[in-house]
Amino acid sequence: MSRRHDDLDFILAQRARKRKRAARTRRRRRVGVILAVIVVAIILGATTVGIGTGVALSASCNLNTLKPVDIGQNSFVYASDGSLLGSIPAEHNREPVALARMAVWLPRATVAIEDRRFWSHGGVDYVGIARAAWADVTAGKTVEGGSTITQQLVRGLYTGREKTFSRKIKEACLAIKLARKWPRSKILDEYLNTTYYGNHAYGVEAASQTYFSRHASQLTLLQSALLAGLPQAPSVYDPFNDPKAALGRRNEVLLAMLRNRVITAKQYRGAVRVKSLGLKPGNIYTRIKQPYFFSYVTDQLIDAYGAGTVREGGLKVYTTIDPRLQRLANKAIRDILPYRTDPASAIVSVQPGTGAIRAMAAVVRNAGNQFNLAAQSARQAGSTFKTFVLASAIEQGMDPNSTYYTSAPFTCDVGPWCDPAKPWEVHTYDDTYSGSESVMRATLQSDNTVYAQLTLDVGPRYVWQMAHRLGVHLTPDKPVASIGLGSLAVSPLDMAAAYATFPAMGIYAEPMAITKVVLASGKVDTASGWGKPRTKRALSEGVAWQVTDVLRQNAEYGTGAGSGDGVHPNAGKTGTTENHADAWFDGFTRQLSTVVWMGYQQGEIPMTNVHGQEVAGATFPVPIWHEYMAAALWKRPALDFLTPDAYPTFRPLRHGDYGYLQYVSPPAPVATTPAATTTAPTTTTTTPPAPANSGPPGGQQPH
Repeated sequence: MSRRHDDLDFILAQRARKRKRAARTRRRRRVGVILAVIVVAIILGATTVGIGTGVALSASCNLNTLKPVDIGQNSFVYASDGSLLGSIPAEHNREPVALARMAVWLPRATVAIEDRRFWSHGGVDYVGIARAAWADVTAGKTVEGGSTITQQLVRGLYTGREKTFSRKIKEACLAIKLARKWPRSKILDEYLNTTYYGNHAYGVEAASQTYFSRHASQLTLLQSALLAGLPQAPSVYDPFNDPKAALGRRNEVLLAMLRNRVITAKQYRGAVRVKSLGLKPGNIYTRIKQPYFFSYVTDQLIDAYGAGTVREGGLKVYTTIDPRLQRLANKAIRDILPYRTDPASAIVSVQPGTGAIRAMAAVVRNAGNQFNLAAQSARQAGSTFKTFVLASAIEQGMDPNSTYYTSAPFTCDVGPWCDPAKPWEVHTYDDTYSGSESVMRATLQSDNTVYAQLTLDVGPRYVWQMAHRLGVHLTPDKPVASIGLGSLAVSPLDMAAAYATFPAMGIYAEPMAITKVVLASGKVDTASGWGKPRTKRALSEGVAWQVTDVLRQNAEYGTGAGSGDGVHPNAGKTGTTENHADAWFDGFTRQLSTVVWMGYQQGEIPMTNVHGQEVAGATFPVPIWHEYMAAALWKRPALDFLTPDAYPTFRPLRHGDYGYLQYVSPPAPVATTPAATTTAPTTTTTTPPAPANSGPPGGQQPH
């Protein structure tokens, strides 16, 4: 038994001797490394005073051959009143600010904890290297770094973080040269604007916003100390994840400031007694106001500059959107459609003549919806498309007051636009008919049967071309017999811009969202043409005026009745698809062209029971339009619609034979709407352009 005990004692003694030898070896190795670093520092010191050539003269130690790492900086988008809409999402959050715009405590705290002799050494601090080496030896581990702020800047921007002896030599050499070339203030400014502070924040401004929701110029002593301590190990001292470690690090910075004599003992004692970090997580880089408009602007910027520049190119983007109108649009929708089960709705307002988008709002009950209903959606236009039929017919010489059609169930089965095997049957919204009536009267009643015949007489291709002329993108993009009844899909933005052509006396303006882009250099980008309206004459003044006059009467006592505020003259047209899946009111005043759309964002779902009634353009979109526009135009001057230099010249429109009309009993006499024009028609007859061979789409018949 004693033999076994002796063996065990021998084994344990051997292991203890091995551990001691290993510890001595590690200490010698550490001391050797530290001595080597000190020797390197001495050599570099000699280089600075002109002794030898060494590394300082090597080709690799040349500032002119090095390119800084592009960290990037955030791009911001602003509304027309200068308020911030949001920051375009980026991998790195960074917003450079000048040293003079930082709180005085921040650079002082940074110098105290990172490089206390920053203002006196030549880029490499030999005293600091020796001090750090001794601290590491006495602690038996790395407790203090010897790199100066200049070295850290070189490492972050030029040499990278590869841990090799040659990289250390190169880094020190470059730091010496950079210290000779740049003033100390510029080095500190660059460091504070590029160093990483954790949580995607690069630079002190992004860090200030991320941790305290304030600008770097507003930081207190305690906040500055907390930020100054983060660059050494952002994940270790992350105040969000480990407040205790962050507090300890903050107090280390305060002690360094005391030792560096930038705060008094009294200030130090008062500061370390505060146990709260005072965090206020910021959302400036994550919160986006007006998300639908914001995404529309982002898409335009990416088309112009590319995704990389937009996300990290430091652009400042100024836009046309009016925050007041945005608030009013959202309020109007929520007032009329207040329930969580209600359909979605969108409002777009465009300024006639310039195309400036003043409002682009949507209320969507599905919180996960990322689709821009206002600008990207493609929904059937319903009877709002009749306006383009009307414009086409007037352009061909039709007088809406003296041109008559029969209002009755209509079947198209003859001619190139209709298929005898699949006749196109048209009826009115409520299956009531008026017999013989003028196009003016048919517009006020939104009579599908009259407009189906008028579309065929004008030519579906002509109507299709008219829509394109007014900037409307169609889905599917082809002329069909039912195009005049709104069977093709459109977006609210396109319709608002198209309708804006009429109060602008025939001048179409492309939708404009961006007025100015300031590049990261501070220069305004004038080459891209931001802020310059892109306009063209799409209609004659006479045609635009006549269409406006018809729609004005429709807004007074047609399907758009109740849309106006009684002060500002307005015009417009309702629209409802056959299955009640989409409802519209597209209207305008002199100042604004506004479209209201309503429907379920998931798709063409019938709205047959919303607040106990079937949805049509007049039931919900008109009241939404009325509330929004009355508030939007409050205290704005009441402007009458303009009159043309030359009124349209009318001539008889030839009626074609495309099928048959059912017989209806003559309607009871009704008061005739006063004619809006006194221009006498001429007798010239024109033939509509020959249509292409195409048929109606699947029997869909919007109203």
